[in-house]
Amino acid sequence: MSPINNKDEIVFLKGPQSRWKDFKFTLKVVREFIRGFRTFHFVGPCVSIFGSARFKEDHPYYKITEELAGAIARTGFTILTGGGPGIMEAANKGAKAVGGKSVGCNIILPFEQHPNPYLDRWVDMDLFFVRKTMLVKYSYAFVIMPGGFGTLDEFFEALTLVQTDKIKRFPIILFCKDFHNKLMEYIMHMRDEKTVSADDLDLILYTDSIEEAVQFIRDKAIEPFGLEYQKAKINPSKLLLEK
Repeated sequence: MSPINNKDEIVFLKGPQSRWKDFKFTLKVVREFIRGFRTFHFVGPCVSIFGSARFKEDHPYYKITEELAGAIARTGFTILTGGGPGIMEAANKGAKAVGGKSVGCNIILPFEQHPNPYLDRWVDMDLFFVRKTMLVKYSYAFVIMPGGFGTLDEFFEALTLVQTDKIKRFPIILFCKDFHNKLMEYIMHMRDEKTVSADDLDLILYTDSIEEAVQFIRDKAIEPFGLEYQKAKINPSKLLLEK
């Protein structure tokens, strides 16, 4: 083993970076937030749909996402995704197919991620936590389709924010039982071990039914928050360079 005063260990644990580096990072964060706010300010109430970037157009999960997104878009919601391929593309495509609004918050990655062609508007982001804030800020409901680590991260982020009253009690839908059955078993296990409350499970709709999912959104988002079709258009400000 290395001695405790080994130079490499000391360098690794040397503590805070320069104030200038922290300041530059803060400016980068602020710029990303402002770009996101300006992009999504006029998109209207959204439903965020999360899922894997890896499913192709012929996959059953892609097809059911497209159908579900179309049904949600018909209620008047804008469909908001991570902006990339796979499930995200299917959701944006489904919205566009029924004449709905389709927007994305794309993350810049060395693989998998690029804006899909079904977006009316999107923003590219470099920071995951800023992107997640955008996906939460403009949404009145969250739909979790089959996915990987990122999808689970977004699921538990939304669930934790609702559970702790950091955001309103927006509906969270876990869709595709065949894919999520082990996840629900583990959530039940956490309930049994009392690491989560039994009431916390009421925050989730676990379903395979498009009709049930849409009705859940109507009951838990449209009616409680008094959403209605926009009667007067709010125009972007030329002074703020909004579009």
